[in-house]
Amino acid sequence: MIRSLAVLLVLLFSTYCGSREIHTTTYYVSAKSGNDSNSGLSPTDAFKTLGKANLLSLKPGDSLLLASNSVFEGGLSLINIHGTKSDPVIITSYPDNLISDEIRPVINAKGSLQGILIENSSFIEISNIEIIADAKSDRSYIVEETRQKRCGLMVKNTEPTALEHIYINNLYIHDIFYQVPGFKRGAKEVRTSNGTQNYGWGIYVVNGHEKAEMSDIRIANTRIENVAHTGIKILGKHESGIRNIEIANNELIATGGPGMMFGRVGDMHIHHNTINRSGDNSDTRKWGRGSGLWTWGSNDVLIEHNRFTNANGPGDSAGAHIDFNCSNVVLQYNFSANNAGGFCEILGNNYNCSYRYNISVNDGFRIKGVDGAFQEGKTFWLSGYVGKGNKRNGPYNSYFYNNTIFVNEDIVSKIAIAKEASGVLISNNIFYVMGSSEYVKGDQYRPEKEGHFDSRNVIFENNLFYSQASWSEQIPIQDIAPLFGNPEFSNPGDTDIKGYIPSNSELIKNKGIPIQLIPDDTIGLKIGLKVEKDILGNEIIDLPDMGAIELNSIK
Repeated sequence: MIRSLAVLLVLLFSTYCGSREIHTTTYYVSAKSGNDSNSGLSPTDAFKTLGKANLLSLKPGDSLLLASNSVFEGGLSLINIHGTKSDPVIITSYPDNLISDEIRPVINAKGSLQGILIENSSFIEISNIEIIADAKSDRSYIVEETRQKRCGLMVKNTEPTALEHIYINNLYIHDIFYQVPGFKRGAKEVRTSNGTQNYGWGIYVVNGHEKAEMSDIRIANTRIENVAHTGIKILGKHESGIRNIEIANNELIATGGPGMMFGRVGDMHIHHNTINRSGDNSDTRKWGRGSGLWTWGSNDVLIEHNRFTNANGPGDSAGAHIDFNCSNVVLQYNFSANNAGGFCEILGNNYNCSYRYNISVNDGFRIKGVDGAFQEGKTFWLSGYVGKGNKRNGPYNSYFYNNTIFVNEDIVSKIAIAKEASGVLISNNIFYVMGSSEYVKGDQYRPEKEGHFDSRNVIFENNLFYSQASWSEQIPIQDIAPLFGNPEFSNPGDTDIKGYIPSNSELIKNKGIPIQLIPDDTIGLKIGLKVEKDILGNEIIDLPDMGAIELNSIK
């Protein structure tokens, strides 16, 4: 409370920048005690509605504060609002009537397409707000058209200008639906690419103009739960149209589509997020299919220290996958478990992408043809798919090393490697596959055709397999120097990383080999092939150990 009051006092004073005096204004809005005829300049003279707040012409350094004990109907719109780097526009909460500001104010956008809209605006910081946007039986406010989106928060650029510095922190966004309860999707809708009907989305950031640029986007410490489609989606209009992005410490639960999706972005860091039950179908208004996270048409993306669990759907629905047209996407230090679609998935026209030092548990259990599934789940998949109807090619120079993979005896571990794939490194992994493995086609809209796999640019050696059955002899590439045995995990099948600490040091300790460039590849990974620490933060000493956990540093 003392901290909050101190912040409010600071906001009431003018800010100085060198010899230039910047006069800032703080506006207050309280649905319980406010009145739109008030000045809005103090908690005791607060506005009442978001409609009144939407009329404000906020200037650099201005703040709009929502009372923590209020529920606001409608949506908040920030259109052509611009702060500056030193004086952003702040949207947050304040403790009204001595109620803690930890109790977020609620925006109930039942009558609006967006809970919060940020359009053609820059240097905006939003925090400490709860947003609900369920459908409303009176639908006169909605223009009925395909691909309409109701969003908890939408950021968009529709003009050929630069949009930058949008910071989103500590929001709670939930129950976002376009359709009213009881609406049922058509049975074929889940088979379409990303859905064709109208859905609810958590946070949607889109660059909507060919000549526009977006940069410096931050989404952190936010919980998104029970939305009809994607939890967080960021989509550029042109290649790398949105850059310098950080997505950190968020929790996404029961999204009807993917937990997170990123398209045409660059220079991105995604870390310490938890995504559970993407592709959820518990509500008939949800899409019912989606990976925990996927990238498309993007470059220079680091995905680390995330947790992906229980992804659902008849297709896709991996823990995290790299869709086509990407380069230098690295997944490291992630925990992936019980995802129907699988663990490693790298599609076509991808260059120099990697999965390393991750742990996968019982991923890829889906069986094609069972319960409507139209795609096999897979432990490992390299696919040349680059869009429906297009000629397959790649992926190129895929690096897969020091991962720990556990598959129990009830699941057949399925592997698919496209004949178009060129350049593969698979080393230092633990394949603890207790049952059998099988070579399958990369299949979805059009199954891949069988053909000769060019193994010239392949390094497949020094992996630890639980048994000979852990990697089927039918698979077109084979380990030239395999190890076999039980790593003796402390608790295999567990959903805690520490359950995969091996105790069989003879098989594990210093048994890894240095990772080298794939033949004919002069790039490797931009952040380097050598790794200094394992998934638990243990230092890698001497030669790497097998799998994702380094025994040398464990006491």
